[in-house]
Amino acid sequence: MAADKFAKFLTHFPEGHVLFREGDHGEDMYIVQSGRVAIKKKVRDGETVLAVLEKGDFFGEMAMLERLPRSASAEMQEAGDLIVISGDMFGDMIKSNPEIAVRMLRKQSIRLRDTNKQLEEALRGQPTAVPVRGPAPTPPPPRAAHEGTMQAEAQAYFISVSTGNVFPVFSNEALLGRYDSVTGMRPDVDLTNEDQSRNISRRHARLVTKDGKHFVAEEIGTMNGTYLNGKKLANGVLTPIADGDELTLCRLVLNFKARAH
Repeated sequence: MAADKFAKFLTHFPEGHVLFREGDHGEDMYIVQSGRVAIKKKVRDGETVLAVLEKGDFFGEMAMLERLPRSASAEMQEAGDLIVISGDMFGDMIKSNPEIAVRMLRKQSIRLRDTNKQLEEALRGQPTAVPVRGPAPTPPPPRAAHEGTMQAEAQAYFISVSTGNVFPVFSNEALLGRYDSVTGMRPDVDLTNEDQSRNISRRHARLVTKDGKHFVAEEIGTMNGTYLNGKKLANGVLTPIADGDELTLCRLVLNFKARAH
C-alpha cells in the first residue's frame, strides 16, 4: 500500500485501547503499521487471546464485508498506529496493495478448511478443541538457520549477508518470506528473524528446482521488490538463478548456493 496515499487514515492508539468488542457492529477494518493488537474471544470463564497481530497484519474485515457483528474483540497490546479502512475505501486499498487481497483469500481458505475439519471430527464423534483462558499461543519457532554448516541432502542454500545464517532448501519448490500470524503459515525459508523491520512480504518469493536447474520468482502480491544481481524481477515470472548469485528481498541480501551434482 502506498503509505502516503493512506496517511490521512492513520490513527494512533494507546496501549490498552479497545478498538471494538465482540458483538459490536462495525464497518471498518484495520491494518497494523506499528504496535501490537491482541484479538480476543469470549470463553466460558473469561477471554482467550486468539492472536497477536503486528506490522502488516489486518483484521476486522469480516464485519465490514458481511455487515455482521464483530466475532471477536480487538485491543491494543502495545501502543501503535493503525490504518482505519472504511467500506468505501476498501476498493482503493485492494487496488493499491494486492497482497492484502491475496492474504484475505488465503485467510478465508484456512478458516473454511478448519471448519471442514471440525465438521468431519463431529461426524466421527470426536470432540473439537475448546479454547481455554490464557496467553496467546506461541508460534512455532522458525526453521533453524544453520550457522557455518550445510547439510548434504539440501538442494540449495540461502546465506544472509548481514548475519551469516544459512537457510537450507530441501524441496523442489520452496517459499521465501516471513511467518504470517494471521493465517499461521510459515514459509520454507523463514526470514522472520532476518527482517526486524518487517519489510519482506510473508509470501515474498519462490525457489523452484527443475531437472537440476534452479529458478526464482517473485510471488504475486509481493511488495517492496525482489532483485536478482541488482535487476528487479518481474512478478510471478520464473528466472534462472545460479550458484553465487545475489538475491535481494527488499533490503535483505541473500547469497545463493546450489548443491554440486
